[in-house]
Amino acid sequence: MTSWSKVRPISAILFDKDGTLVDFARSFGPAVHEVMQHLAGGDRAAYRRLAEASRYVEADRRFLPDSPLIAEPTGVYGALWAAALGRPANAAFFAEIDRLLGDATTRHLAAIGNPKALLEVLAARGYRLGLLTNDAEMTARAHLRKLGLDEVMEFVAGYDSGFGAKPDPGPVLAFARAVGVPVSKTAVVGDSVLDLAAARAAGAIAIGVLTGPASSAVLAPHADALLVSPAELPAWLASR
Repeated sequence: MTSWSKVRPISAILFDKDGTLVDFARSFGPAVHEVMQHLAGGDRAAYRRLAEASRYVEADRRFLPDSPLIAEPTGVYGALWAAALGRPANAAFFAEIDRLLGDATTRHLAAIGNPKALLEVLAARGYRLGLLTNDAEMTARAHLRKLGLDEVMEFVAGYDSGFGAKPDPGPVLAFARAVGVPVSKTAVVGDSVLDLAAARAAGAIAIGVLTGPASSAVLAPHADALLVSPAELPAWLASR
C-alpha cells in the first residue's frame, strides 16, 4: 500500500455502492431470501439449490464470504440460479432477476452511516462524484433516490450500462471522461478487491474501505490508501 502522503491530487471520486455506501448484509440478506422464495415457487428443494448456489445461509439471512452475490454481476450468479431452477440462462431471466432484486433491495435498503451528509460535504468542496456498481443500473438509481443521493451523483454505472463490469477499467474511464477530470486525479472508493482492481487498471487512485467483508490484509496490497470507512474521507482529503 502506498503511503498516503504520496497519493496524487484528487478531483473526482467514484464510489462503489454495496459495502461502501449501502449495508449489503442488511439490504440484500432479506431481499435475496424473498427473491429466491419467489423464484422457487414454494418448492423447498429448488430454494435450497438456489441458496447453495448463492452461498447463502437461510437461517441467518446472510451470505458466506465467497458468495457470488457479494461482488459479481447478475450474469455470474444468474447463470447459477438458472441451473438450479432448470431455466435458460438468458437475457430475459437476468432481467427478471434484476427487476425482482431491485424492488426487494430498495424496500430493505439500509445505508452505511450517513452517505447523504458525506457526499454533500464532498460536493460542496468541489469534488465530482459518481457511482460504480456491479448491480444493475436501474437498481443503483433506485437506491440513490431512496438515500437522497441522486442529485449529488453526476455519473452512475451498473454492470449493464455499456462500460463493462468491475474489475474492467471501462466504467472508471467513462466517469473521468464524463466529469472532465484526468483519470490520474480520479479516485475509486470501494470495499472489495474488484473495486480496487478496476481503479488500478484504469490508472486511477484506489482507496479501500473496511465496511464490507474484506479485511485490511486482503485489501491493503491493492490499495493506495485504506480507510476504516468512507466517513473518514473528508478529514483524510483535507489532511493531505
